[in-house]
Amino acid sequence: MEPDGAAESDQLRRRQLPFWVALALSVATVGPTLAMAGNGQGLIATVGKAVPLVFVIGLFGVALVGYSFVRLTRYLNHAGSAYALVGGTVGPRAGFFSGFAMLGAYVGFSIGTLALTAAFTNAFLAELQHDRDHPYQLPWLVPVVVAAALSLLLTGRDIRFLAKILLAIEGVGIVAMVVLAAVIFARGGAPSTGIDFGAFSLTGVSPSAVLGGVVAAFLSWAGFEACTSMGEETNHPRRNIPRALAGTLLLTGVLFVVVMFAQTVGFGTDQAGLNAFERSANTLGELAGTYVGAWFSLAIIFTGAVGAFGCHMATAATSGRILFAFGRDGFGPKSLSHIDPRTGGPRRATWLVVAVSVTVTVVCGATGWPAANTGNRAIDTYFLFALAGSVCLMVCYLLVEVAAAWFVGAPRFAWVHGGTGRAAGVTLPVLGALVIVVVLWSNVHDATSWLDAPILGLYWCAIGLIIALGASRMAKRVGRALAAELELDRAVAETSTALSR
Repeated sequence: MEPDGAAESDQLRRRQLPFWVALALSVATVGPTLAMAGNGQGLIATVGKAVPLVFVIGLFGVALVGYSFVRLTRYLNHAGSAYALVGGTVGPRAGFFSGFAMLGAYVGFSIGTLALTAAFTNAFLAELQHDRDHPYQLPWLVPVVVAAALSLLLTGRDIRFLAKILLAIEGVGIVAMVVLAAVIFARGGAPSTGIDFGAFSLTGVSPSAVLGGVVAAFLSWAGFEACTSMGEETNHPRRNIPRALAGTLLLTGVLFVVVMFAQTVGFGTDQAGLNAFERSANTLGELAGTYVGAWFSLAIIFTGAVGAFGCHMATAATSGRILFAFGRDGFGPKSLSHIDPRTGGPRRATWLVVAVSVTVTVVCGATGWPAANTGNRAIDTYFLFALAGSVCLMVCYLLVEVAAAWFVGAPRFAWVHGGTGRAAGVTLPVLGALVIVVVLWSNVHDATSWLDAPILGLYWCAIGLIIALGASRMAKRVGRALAAELELDRAVAETSTALSR
């Protein structure tokens, strides 16, 4: 008789989701509208008008990480994402640790984007009342609770249905950004400086400033690998998951560079324009009002609020699949491995993530923690958990880079790639690992308190490391489960290849 975990695993594997579902999950997790509305301002002080060029360099850095995910998912596909990519190559302890770090990242993002949804909702209400000195604002926990209730309703549905919602949300945001960029270019940018291609020059910018800027730009792509958690549900995963990874980086990479260039020349590349860019609370909304009209500014801000909610749902869905993989392999309650017969997905695990997200957010609102830095409790909560989650994700990325180099270099995997591309297969992950180390160091070395966001991320990773090193029985159990699941995946792929000949 087949054990429950195996039966439920088969139900998940039998899902035949198309390529666009995986792509939608990754794009929604990156959250292009959020990244473009709030990630450029912090770079002005260090790199000035060279923000677009910094994003070009950041894209090359994240592409090194993307290469490792693509290389591994051509062979390994699993609901646990990095948990299996690292566990199936380096070993179960390393795999568990990387999966635990990734889980911390996505739960952190889920909490943070729920708070950000509330912040953007109030920003939209304030814009509706732009003629008032003191516009009415909702208590920020009210939108949080409403958004969480809606998230429970939608994330419990079929993933294909959720993907359509995510595509619609981000599709509208992307179209709005492209339209805004086109209008800015058509009108020649700011009257004072025009279309200044000097934004792609590093003249007068110090190397250390460029490095700091690249770190911030790099984090704009955090979550691009979310589609790897769909490896067991996507049809032809060895082809479609790598395509979804590459497609996400290509789409968002071009978009980020073009839109950031449009924003830079839209405000102006002189000191007055850069100061206005740096002070803007929502750059897209402000430029939309200047170049198109108040109605378009409202539309952009509303898109940002909906985009934050979409990012929350995408990160909850990804976290749920990682929890499902843990529960199936014996870490955590077995109930987490339950597959809902109507949706074919891990609804209990996903709902648990949403429940944790709203609970933590409400606790933050009720206790006044974290301390106000921006003057907006919702924004403070977002930054705390987003930055802590980013540190966890960088740790996970580092292990994936190690796994990719190990995969190409270890003789026991030679049958997969036949020894081809070994130089690039080792060199590029090593370069990617160096980039990740720099990003990690840049995030944690300025921490001044044991409760700073980057340190909280390291605490989570330390807990995972202690469990991985100390729980030998769990490591053996996870190792056996991963070996069986990945061997089955290999057998299915070989059978499919034979039948297609």
